[in-house]
Amino acid sequence: MEQYAFVHFSMNTFTDIEWGYGDKSPELFNPTDLDCRQWARVCKEAGLKGIIITAKHHDGFCLWPSKYTEYSVKNSPWRDGKGDLLRELSDACKEYGLKFGVYLSPWDRNHPDYGKPEYITYFRNQLRELLTNYGDVFEIWFDGANGGSGYYGGANETRNVDRKTYYDWENTYKIVRELQPNAILFSDAGPGCRWCGNEEGWVGKTNWSTLRRDEVWPGWPHYEQLRYGHEDGTHWVPAEVDVSIRPGWFYHQSEDHKVKTLPHLLDIYYHSVGRGATLLINFPVDPRGLIHETDEEQILKLSNALKADFAVDLAQGEDAEADNERGNSGKYKAANVTDGDKETYWATDDQVSEASLTINLEEPTEFNRFLIQEYIRLGQRVKEFTLEALVNGEWKTLAEETTIGYKRILRLPTTTATKVRVNIKSAKASPLISNVEIYNAPKILTAPVISRNKEGLLKIHSADKEVKVYYTMDGSEPNEKSNSYTEPFILDRKAIVKAITVDPLSDKRSPVSREAFDIVKKQWKVVGVNDENVNKIFDGDPSTVWHQKGAKMPVDLVVDLGDVNSVKGFRYLPDQSRWSDGIIFNYEFYGSENGRSWKLLSEGEFSNIKNSPIWQTKYFEPVKVKYLKLKALNNTNDNHAVGYAEFDIVTND
Repeated sequence: MEQYAFVHFSMNTFTDIEWGYGDKSPELFNPTDLDCRQWARVCKEAGLKGIIITAKHHDGFCLWPSKYTEYSVKNSPWRDGKGDLLRELSDACKEYGLKFGVYLSPWDRNHPDYGKPEYITYFRNQLRELLTNYGDVFEIWFDGANGGSGYYGGANETRNVDRKTYYDWENTYKIVRELQPNAILFSDAGPGCRWCGNEEGWVGKTNWSTLRRDEVWPGWPHYEQLRYGHEDGTHWVPAEVDVSIRPGWFYHQSEDHKVKTLPHLLDIYYHSVGRGATLLINFPVDPRGLIHETDEEQILKLSNALKADFAVDLAQGEDAEADNERGNSGKYKAANVTDGDKETYWATDDQVSEASLTINLEEPTEFNRFLIQEYIRLGQRVKEFTLEALVNGEWKTLAEETTIGYKRILRLPTTTATKVRVNIKSAKASPLISNVEIYNAPKILTAPVISRNKEGLLKIHSADKEVKVYYTMDGSEPNEKSNSYTEPFILDRKAIVKAITVDPLSDKRSPVSREAFDIVKKQWKVVGVNDENVNKIFDGDPSTVWHQKGAKMPVDLVVDLGDVNSVKGFRYLPDQSRWSDGIIFNYEFYGSENGRSWKLLSEGEFSNIKNSPIWQTKYFEPVKVKYLKLKALNNTNDNHAVGYAEFDIVTND
């Protein structure tokens, strides 16, 4: 199981927060169209092998009718209080041939006994419910968020626990072993699989599947080490990479435009599965009770792209040779790595930890992916290796890497070679290689990203460095006869730039991207602000942000355009970060020729900006101005923060 799904769905879905406090009424939980079969269908079509559901998150709300609490679906209007989401999901997984797993938060911000010994009995009782009522459970997920402020039955206080000892994990794990002996136990320390030390979608290039397990516990403060494992680890605890397809784990309408793109998802795959970890991709199910259409679209794009990347194994059945074969025995011959049988492997003699393995491709062959696997039943051994290709009769180094483990996949520059050679430079014992595969993945043809900075430097970024980029600046549709983009250039005028990427070999092309640029912002400056970061609002990069600090509403942003211009509108992009702050809701907008006498040009609200924090454009009658003032009257959080990702204007033609 290399890839499987996480589903975050609970009370938080209906309160638009990530971590619930535990004080919300069960009556808020009422999905209108909940369909676990839709979840299972999407996962099955995406090639995912199972689903893990947040049976209980930190707020303590239970998605099954637990007999140990009233804070569950049995007191919600959903299914008239008779629903059991875990039953529905378990049945859907069986129907679609998927494995079923559960997340049970150790922390419970609702329960009055949290922090006391009595809570551990409650926690284990709920664990028993989950492990006995829903069939086989392939993974149990315990995370490291433990203790803090909470409702706690109305106490409304902060409760801290000793994360290492409070839960008595050894005896808690015994319950799992008793009731679901084949289940994988996830936590920072495993014992089945470990957290990868981040929620960004990657594990280290150096990734040992071993861990000094007895040193680690859920909530372990040295979690950065989990990104790489321990070469001298005492237990086998491989990494699991957990990441959400959106910025947040639970659904927020404001993130509908922030779903991860195909290039981003491909990076996640190659930085997780491609580095010997498993990938747990999260879907924040929406208030309807469905995986959102955009999330479904993007995960299916990933699935289709991976099928294309690994369509034809160019190494399968090809001759292989090595400079050392264990005992000169055919049982451990080099050709085992291309026979398609992962139970056979190439091995060297004892004490031989440096060796070379060569795949003969017979004729010049184009490739850009290299996959290699150790015979992991006998442990992870390789510490360092290089990859070379015989190009026009000369060996060329393509990569210098560290660990291999269960699976390592390298994305390479497209290379044409007759032979490929792996050099094991260092290993803990004689290397055992069970499988080598070579592929020529198609180019990534997504719409390129067009941007221009404050100085007028225009860049066009493509997801694949080996495609051709063509562009126009007059609004016409680009093709192979249009301008060829090779490097950034200055665009110091208004223009509509359109661009495409083209694979010169297949002649396939991407969708067209389009950006309309107004006058260049080189002379623009924010008046009365002595902060070099303020220019982030003019840099053309939506991922950067500047906040006005220390002021109270209303807050003015005054911009000096440098010259008098005929202006007919302005554009505002709020903070695009996951924890966005200072999103302006009500505003007034003024213009002036001298910076002293101001004319009101526009006023009102940025409607629905909290749920849809995208570019906001407001138009008005054209007016000649040198100074502009955006007055923030209030924000979506009803505090005094004001943030800007970008600010722009619309000039009169």
